[in-house]
Amino acid sequence: METPPITPQSTPAPHRMAEAVARVARRINLTMEEGRDSLDLSDCSLVSFPDGVFKMMRSVTHTIHTISLANNQIKALSSKFFRTFTHLRELDLQGNVLKTLPEAIGDMEHLVSINLSRNQLTAFPDHLTDVSSLQHISLEENHITELPLEKLSLMPSLETLDVRCNPLKADSASVPHQFTLLT
Repeated sequence: METPPITPQSTPAPHRMAEAVARVARRINLTMEEGRDSLDLSDCSLVSFPDGVFKMMRSVTHTIHTISLANNQIKALSSKFFRTFTHLRELDLQGNVLKTLPEAIGDMEHLVSINLSRNQLTAFPDHLTDVSSLQHISLEENHITELPLEKLSLMPSLETLDVRCNPLKADSASVPHQFTLLT
């Protein structure tokens, strides 16, 4: 009798984990070797941001302007992440299971765009309103019911706030604002 081929569904969990670790390592090495200003760790089956990445990239963190952690299973990001990658301009966290963001995100001086679509947020991440450089915030398909529109209207650079497919209360969009609100 012939042995059936190994498919992704039948691959043992340790093998899948080893593949994920190898994929992360390859992507970090490519970023560093090619001097890229972006790090793409999307679709890597991550449940958190790997501590080893901080060590591997410590000499180039100031040159990283874009990070994608999209489509993983990340439950939380540490303050260390935001204190390490202080020059980030774009952060893609869509398709994870984040419920909150740490206070340290409020210290991001260069962040222009953040995508938090398709996560588990039940409240608007308040510390985002402390990021004066933010121009685009995407919070599509979360569980947010209210927006801090008064604080949002004080954000000097905010151009678009995308909150489509959230169970917003009717009065959540009633405060005058200078940005495009997609609901």
